[in-house]
Formats: sequence, C-alpha cells, structure tokens
Amino acid sequence: MESWNTPLPARLPVQPDRLKIHDTSSQAERHPGNLAEASLYVCGITPYDATHLGHANTYVTFDLLNRYWRACGLPVTYVQNVTDVDDPLLERATATGVDWRDLAADQTELFRSDMEALNVLAPDHYVGATETVDWVVQSVEALVDNGTAYSVPGVDGGPDGDIYFSIDAAEEATDWTLGSIGRLGSEEMSTVFPDRGGDPERPGKRHPLDPLLWRVARPGEPTWDGRSLGVGRPGWHIECSAIARRLLPAPFTVQGGGSDLRFPHHEFSAAHATAADGQPLAGTFVHAGMVGYEGEKMSKSLGNLVLVSRLRQQGVEAVAIRAALLANHYRADWEWTPELLRQSMDRVARWRQALGLETAEDGSAVLAAAHRALSHDLDAPAALAELDRWAERAMARDTVDPATVAHSSDLSAPDVRTVASGLLGLML
Repeated sequence: MESWNTPLPARLPVQPDRLKIHDTSSQAERHPGNLAEASLYVCGITPYDATHLGHANTYVTFDLLNRYWRACGLPVTYVQNVTDVDDPLLERATATGVDWRDLAADQTELFRSDMEALNVLAPDHYVGATETVDWVVQSVEALVDNGTAYSVPGVDGGPDGDIYFSIDAAEEATDWTLGSIGRLGSEEMSTVFPDRGGDPERPGKRHPLDPLLWRVARPGEPTWDGRSLGVGRPGWHIECSAIARRLLPAPFTVQGGGSDLRFPHHEFSAAHATAADGQPLAGTFVHAGMVGYEGEKMSKSLGNLVLVSRLRQQGVEAVAIRAALLANHYRADWEWTPELLRQSMDRVARWRQALGLETAEDGSAVLAAAHRALSHDLDAPAALAELDRWAERAMARDTVDPATVAHSSDLSAPDVRTVASGLLGLML
C-alpha cells in the first residue's frame, strides 16, 4: 500500500538516548532497549471515517518518538497497518451503499493527506490487511498446528469452521498470561470485550474472551483462500501480529497505539505472536490517551468527531493543530476545545514572530533542553515550554542594541526553526 510523502527531519547534532517511557505491560517508566537501532509498530486506522483528532493524537505521539530516536542517531524501522477489511468497515459500507473497497480507499487517502499535513513521518512499511492475508493464514495454521487455536461449529445454521485462539492453551504453553500486556482486570476485560469486536456469548468457545482468528465465508462478505482454514477472512488481532512478525525483529522495540487498544487488541496480538514462536511481540507497549469533546470520548460510535480535514478546510493551519496536540502529555485523557485551538494558534504566531527577529541564534540550547524534556516520558508540553522561553528571550533582546547581542560562531549549530521542525515536527 502506498504511504504518504514527508521529508526526513533535518539532521540535528546527535543527542544522548536517555529515554524513559511508560510501559503499559510493566506499569513502569523505563528505557525501551535496542540501543543500536529502534523498531516501531503503530496500529493503523480502520478506514471508514478518518481522521479525527483522537487518531491524530496517537500518530503525532509516535511521530514524536520516531523523531526522538532519529535525533539520537538511531536507525528506525517503522511499520503501520491499515485494517482495510473488518466488520465496522463492512457495516459502514452497507449502511451508506458504498462498495467497501471504495470506502476504504477514499478514507485511507484522506488519512494520508492529513498525516502529510501534520508532518507525521511516513512509515517505512504501510500495509493493508488485504495485502497480507497469506501471512495471516500461515500464522493461524501454525497456531492450529501447535494447539493454541481451535475450530468452532456453526450456530443457527451458520457455517462450521471459525477459528478461535485458546487463552487457556496459550497460558499453559507460553509465558504470556491474560492481562499481562494491557493490565486490565478480569471484570474490566469482560466489560469492554464485546464493545471492541469480541463475541463472549458465541456458543462453542472454550473461554468467553477467546478472540477470533479466521472467519469462514458468509454470504455477501469478502473472502480469501485460507488453504487448510477454508475460504474466509482474517480476524482483527492476528493481522497486526502477522505483519509485525514479517517486517520487524522479534521482539521489536515499541508497540504503540491508543489506550483503547490495550485490550483486547494489543493483548491478543502479543499473545498470538508468543504462542506461535515463543518470543514476545514487543519489548515495550506504549499507549496514548483518549481525546474528548463536549464531555465524551471522541469516537466514531458516538459521532462526536472533530476531523482534521474539516479543521483544515476551515482554514486552520496544520501546525497549529499539531501544536495543540503536543500541548497535552501523550498519556493524558484530555478535552478538545475551541479555546485550546485558539491558544495554539496564538502560540505559533509568537514563535514565528520571534523567528522573524532572529538571524543567527544557535539553537543548540533549545535542542538540548527540548530533547531532555522528551527523554522524560515524551514530555511534549515541557518541550514546547522551552520554545516559549526561547521566544520570550528573543523578543526581550529585540529591545536592545542588536550589536550587543552575541550569536554563535558555530556554523554547524542548528537554528531554532530547524530544531522545531526536526525534533517536534512543527513547521514554522
């Protein structure tokens, strides 16, 4: 699948890798490992209504991590998927009378344009579920062969052969245990499972929370050749597990996504990978908070979406949207308001005003301070505050004789504009 176009960040003086980031699975802040290289998987959209600010918050968060690593001189391999076949997409296509493939293509293209506008670095591998069905089939067959997956009979005249993952068998065969990734309690997992694609009441399942791996063909649904699994289509969680195992090390450095993916998606993606080969899916699991609007979590099901594309159509600069997102710590749940956007627009204007006064200031101090802030669990609000302090200093200096202002003689030092774009993705 085609990705989008974003230039690699300008080369900055190499910074020390002192990152401590909150790992959901250990519930601790720690260095994610892989000092020589970094690998990142961020779960992508299901393209039926993209891109709202909750999406944007997640992808800007992990773009910040990508830029941090690159500023440390680390090579980064970044993978993102597109779940371009799944129940929500098919349901929306049916409700709107649009072919599901056309709906997916249109919304994926809108997502690409939004990411490009927000200056989110493009992934090295951008892959659709429909492109990787063979990988999924191989993965599910391996789980069936080792006894951690099983077939369920049809119900109410439905077809036999849906394949489910066995929690009990996986816990017996591996180090993974239910809840070890998402860190939700059993009651909370049971509550959210049916709201996030699960079917706890399905007759024939060995455990109510066992997730679907392969759905055999139903009339009117898209299908693929599943070889020994029969004709059908992939489940959700196995998609990311199969893609990650094909394109990244085992384990890779960071699995990222919104906090609503902690369970069941990341829980079971990790379980599938470990059950197949005994290795953890990722070393660290990092989750961005939820964005609310008018007192509710912003979500497609509630219909309270603030779309990036709509804001852009209204004339809002993408850099102001990005700055508003970075003004909130990535792990926080927070509320989008018109006032927040206004403050962000004013902030961008102040930075630009200060840049207009500067001709040769060494940005090394701003780079070091902002990078140090990001080292503490990607503290973007603190990094933006460093830009604010720099702007205040720049405007204060404008009131004195320019001949008395000392500028750096180091021609290799970055200017502040380069630091803002390269490290924070803010195109000023």
